[in-house]
Amino acid sequence: MAAPCLRTVGSLTTRCGLCCRNINRISSHVGAQMVQRPFSASSSVHKKNQAPAGPEKHTPEFIQKQVQEYNIGKRHLANMMGEDPETFTQEDVDRSIAYLFPSGLFEKKARPIMKHPDEIFPKQRAIQWDADGRPFHFLFYTGKQSYYSLMHELYGKVQGVERYQERMRAKGLFNSTDQMISLGSSRWLTREELEEQLLETISIENYTRLIQLMERLLTMPYCATEEEFVARFRHKLDAQATNQMVPPLQTDEHGVAFSTAEGRRKSSTCSVRLQDSGSGHISINGLDYILYFSVLQDREQIMFPFQFTNTLGRFDLHATVEGGGRAGQAGALRLAISRALLSFLPKGDVENLRQAGLLTPDPRVRERKKPGQEGARKKFTWKKR
Repeated sequence: MAAPCLRTVGSLTTRCGLCCRNINRISSHVGAQMVQRPFSASSSVHKKNQAPAGPEKHTPEFIQKQVQEYNIGKRHLANMMGEDPETFTQEDVDRSIAYLFPSGLFEKKARPIMKHPDEIFPKQRAIQWDADGRPFHFLFYTGKQSYYSLMHELYGKVQGVERYQERMRAKGLFNSTDQMISLGSSRWLTREELEEQLLETISIENYTRLIQLMERLLTMPYCATEEEFVARFRHKLDAQATNQMVPPLQTDEHGVAFSTAEGRRKSSTCSVRLQDSGSGHISINGLDYILYFSVLQDREQIMFPFQFTNTLGRFDLHATVEGGGRAGQAGALRLAISRALLSFLPKGDVENLRQAGLLTPDPRVRERKKPGQEGARKKFTWKKR
């Protein structure tokens, strides 16, 4: 019995050895195929691993090419319109585009335009670091280097004015009202305009802090030494004053200069005659203004243009008023007096009068009563029964 058992065990061992060799051969073949097979990922994995594309950068070469194409297009447009390409301005381009491509779109940005590339493409910062990666400016890592650089420069201007004041005090020539900046008809740049100039986003708090420091500089004596610096952040407002009609100055038979003007307010109309070299006498419809207007507020309305221009007691005023009530007549007189004063004032004071609201007609009128209501706005009292 022992011999058959040994033969059986030997045959099983032989078969197991053959199976092991076959398994090793198959596994090595499969492994070779897996090594030789290239690895390929799906397109979704590639898109997921890709970094998002940043904003398009307009290189100087790109801008230069756009400028060349714009100049060529402007010459073609001038030839189409039959005008000289050398004297063809941007206003002519806008007029030609509006004529060739008429559009009834309400939004102006949606209409066809042809502008210079400098107006179309936004300004970009220059390279702010060297070849080794070191930033040029010491405020680079603040994240708002242009803003903080401006604040640093502004505070330096304030300290410079203070040092100039100390030198004037040492010489005994200090005057608290000397060399102040006259802003005239100008305003501060808005936050959006300042962002466009600095090429940075500015928060409301930072903008307020900048304006406060600017106002502090303007209140200091001898701040006129930095007038050129302040003018960089001011916007002039003299365009509207040039459109104001100034009545011509006339002379009577005695050679005395006078001016006439008219004014309206609500349903009141008036005409005034302002005569120079007078004694300050004011008559309205043949009566003294104190007798004509019994309310102090109405008298102040009439005298305010003279007080604002420092001409109290210089002119004689003769006015004719009709229609409306006392408030409407006082408003019409104030507007007519302000218009008549323009003939005697320099051109620089016209904008001051406009900003004070003396040259702006008041379009407000009494609102009409509505049907089904007790008044213009008032409703009838609602009752349940």
